[in-house]
Amino acid sequence: MTARDEAEIEASRAPLMDHLIELRGRLIVCVIAFILCFFVCFFFAAQIQIFLIKPFQAAAALHAVAQAEGGHSGGNPFELIAITSGLRPFPAGSQSAVALIATAPLEQLFTKMKIAGFGAIVLAFPVLAWQLYRFVAPGLYRNEKGAFLPFLFAAPFLFMLGGALVYFVMLPFVMWFSLSQQISADGISVELMTKISEYLSLVTSLMLAFGLCFQLPIVTTLLGIAGLISSKMMSEGRRYAIVAIVVVAAVVTPPDPLSQIMLAVPLVLLYEVSIWCVRLIELRKKKADDIEGLAGA
Repeated sequence: MTARDEAEIEASRAPLMDHLIELRGRLIVCVIAFILCFFVCFFFAAQIQIFLIKPFQAAAALHAVAQAEGGHSGGNPFELIAITSGLRPFPAGSQSAVALIATAPLEQLFTKMKIAGFGAIVLAFPVLAWQLYRFVAPGLYRNEKGAFLPFLFAAPFLFMLGGALVYFVMLPFVMWFSLSQQISADGISVELMTKISEYLSLVTSLMLAFGLCFQLPIVTTLLGIAGLISSKMMSEGRRYAIVAIVVVAAVVTPPDPLSQIMLAVPLVLLYEVSIWCVRLIELRKKKADDIEGLAGA
């Protein structure tokens, strides 16, 4: 720690009551931001629901085409992704209409409120993260501030990346697989009648799970900066990490192998990226220590 760092920490010291007052003010800002975002998302709740149902609509359209062509359950996965993303129109002759049901009088209202709450957290995240950073920044050294700030931008990016994987890849396949399990033979039919609340709960829970799991590089990099883990430790524990990733993927995804693989594979790749991030941090620390040693000599 240099004399400049000590001076910065000394200048930022404040009595406990001042810290509590500051914390109260920042919490009030976070609550106001969340409430404002909640009302905005609730106002557009119907449009958000339609947007989130699009993957189901694409899966239903391709399933209808497959049934019309002879009942085959197979399909083109790239076509499913392209239709969901809007790069291709719905197949000719497909039934693109999707009907979800609500079985309670206020189920749709509560569903909109849940969607608005989830959307408010996503929209207000930059404000929440910035308030957190401004609260802890006075207690950080100058180099720690520079290391912590980029993660405020990387965290929402990785969260959105995980959510995009759910929306464009996992959800269409999960719903298409669910539709393929329907039965219609010998006068007996088992049809999928999805509740709007259960479908949107599946969507939000998957997006939240993927978004949080995609924070793996950030968590490991911060631990590497703190000196709690090393790249060598992560490399030697790779096999145990892969087992842990598979277990996490099995817990947070629907009980089908495809969904588990869709989460496990990106997490394994992110773990490898995390090893390189920690390794780069170690190289930078070593270089800084060498320069400091030469300066002291």
